[in-house]
Amino acid sequence: MTLQTATREKPVRATDQVLHKRAIPDLQETAWRLSRDILEMTTEAGSGHPSSSLSAIDVLTGLYFGGVLRYTPDHPEWPERDRFILSKGHGAPALYAILAEAGYFDKKMLATLRQIGSPVEGHPNMRALPGIEASTGSLGQGLSIGLGHALAARVDGLDYRVYTMIGDGESDEGQIWEAAMCAAKYQAENLTAILDYNQFQQTASVQRVMPSLAPVVDKWEAFGWYVMEIDGHNMTQIMDALRAATTVSQQPQMIIAHTHKGRGLSPFEKDDTNRKHGEALKEEALATALAELDKMRYWNGFGDITPVITPDDKNP
Repeated sequence: MTLQTATREKPVRATDQVLHKRAIPDLQETAWRLSRDILEMTTEAGSGHPSSSLSAIDVLTGLYFGGVLRYTPDHPEWPERDRFILSKGHGAPALYAILAEAGYFDKKMLATLRQIGSPVEGHPNMRALPGIEASTGSLGQGLSIGLGHALAARVDGLDYRVYTMIGDGESDEGQIWEAAMCAAKYQAENLTAILDYNQFQQTASVQRVMPSLAPVVDKWEAFGWYVMEIDGHNMTQIMDALRAATTVSQQPQMIIAHTHKGRGLSPFEKDDTNRKHGEALKEEALATALAELDKMRYWNGFGDITPVITPDDKNP
């Protein structure tokens, strides 16, 4: 039996008890609260990647708490759970904030980020904390891992979905595009990739380091993926795209989430080089960021992206 011919007996999808569904205003408030967690834990650690975590937190909040991802914190290895893999592993503070909110471990552990002996490591370690599906941080690998999980579901006759978040700087890695070709070949319809398109990487802007990433929509479509494009801070667009992805057949899906590294907070926006890529805020800058964040409790993005989500959007 090959991957192409493997058949799946689709079990009944799990009930809402494992979907953790919150309304849009609740999701916005959750993302606001988790953004505070990211800022506070990285400043406490004196290192980390707060800006890369903040660009991802709205999408991850929608994924985990918007009624899309199936998971059970009290049974983290449940075979039918959906999988999420943070390929851009330096955004670990966002994932830790999410997992603590979901109940995988005590939120007090966030204050131990990057401390010697703490399981809350600088990058995700699947052997250190429950809820982490892959140890990442060596960039370029997460999409391949996600594809492996997606194809395993087909072979095993399970009905779970796999979500992988990749970075735009990470997309310089050739392995990303190898996985993209393979996923399209095998029509991995249970695989959704999310591109955190925040325009900056470790040393400079993506445009300066590798301008040929653009046009990114055309590239992913050329590789055979179903592509959607959203404001990655607009919770309504996030949820529309995540739900639409589950309806696509015979194609993997790519959600290009236009985001701001640092979520628009001025201590990060002032850095035109890399938005403080691996730099935690000092106490004074933290106070400024938290004060600005308090005005964004029910924030719904910058309003500068016209979403492209459904076939009708693409062919008006």
